[in-house]
Amino acid sequence: MSKTQENAFSIISTLLYVLLRLSIATSASPLNATALFVFGDSTVDPGNNIHIPTNARADHPPYGRNLPDHKPLGRYTNGKLATDFLSSRLGLKELLPPYLDPTLSDDELISGVSFASAAMGLDEMTCLRSKVMNISTQLGYFDEAVSRITKKLGSREASRIVGDAIYLVSAGTNDMLVNMYDLPTRRVDYTVSQYEDVLLQKVQSIIERLSNAGARKIAIVGLPPMGCMPIQVTLNLKIPRSCVDSQNEDAQAYNSKLNSLLSTISLNSTKDVKLAYLDIYAPMMDMINRPEIYGLESTLQGCCGTGLFEVGTTCNTFSPTCSNTSQYLFFDSVHPTEAVYERLYQNIYNTMVEKLT
Repeated sequence: MSKTQENAFSIISTLLYVLLRLSIATSASPLNATALFVFGDSTVDPGNNIHIPTNARADHPPYGRNLPDHKPLGRYTNGKLATDFLSSRLGLKELLPPYLDPTLSDDELISGVSFASAAMGLDEMTCLRSKVMNISTQLGYFDEAVSRITKKLGSREASRIVGDAIYLVSAGTNDMLVNMYDLPTRRVDYTVSQYEDVLLQKVQSIIERLSNAGARKIAIVGLPPMGCMPIQVTLNLKIPRSCVDSQNEDAQAYNSKLNSLLSTISLNSTKDVKLAYLDIYAPMMDMINRPEIYGLESTLQGCCGTGLFEVGTTCNTFSPTCSNTSQYLFFDSVHPTEAVYERLYQNIYNTMVEKLT
């Protein structure tokens, strides 16, 4: 074989390998989702808040520093969110776009968007505090999106997209952190358990609203171990630093109720709706209890600034940040790093395959 033939063979072999890897990476998911529509708070907000008049924004460094173009797009982390990884795995988008992006085209919209708003809660009071989009506003934007899809593709195709899409809701943490713990105004009216029931009624109404609109695959994210968030550890003066057990117990109680609620709704539903409870509490606690398994060196202190209280506007250009982000559980004092979101996405995806197919 001549040198020229050897070079040509090498190039062809390399191209075939690349094509094979691309084929594997983009292979169809067993979920067969036509789109991914997301509702909730900062854990799933890819940048909607930068388009509304609120201070709950993450469109400044060091947020987004590990994204491909190193631009802070509004995500409360150093890179991608779990929903970004999920969208890519479903073969829909590399990065899930925010619905309020003024450049969002109908073609981009068709395979899904996030309507989420950072600092949002299921409780209207939570949203009013931060002047962010409540769940009613987010669902209203979803209706508007369906109208845009229908106008472009026709009612039959729009119904197919809506029916075969996956719907993910991640909310409730801000309600507990703000209204029950840090500014406990709701404690005047409710015990923690009673307030959890109020939030779960909101979840049930969201499920009803989405199912009435044609949704058939709905996933609800549970609460994380809130007592292990660096800001909660700091505010509760835990020295040496350790998780606030009572807050974690509240999260577990809520998650148990949520799981039971989804089972009850599934049993009683007259529609062909599949529901999935997405557990992020257990995997995050495992990372905290066994950090060495995940290559983590810091689990109760964020990467940004001191890692004790910085979040949002206080995590900024002037904040020193760690160089080894993947070794941190939290990027700021509330939100996980991209590496943790990627691990959580893997759990989320596996549960969806089990429950929604």
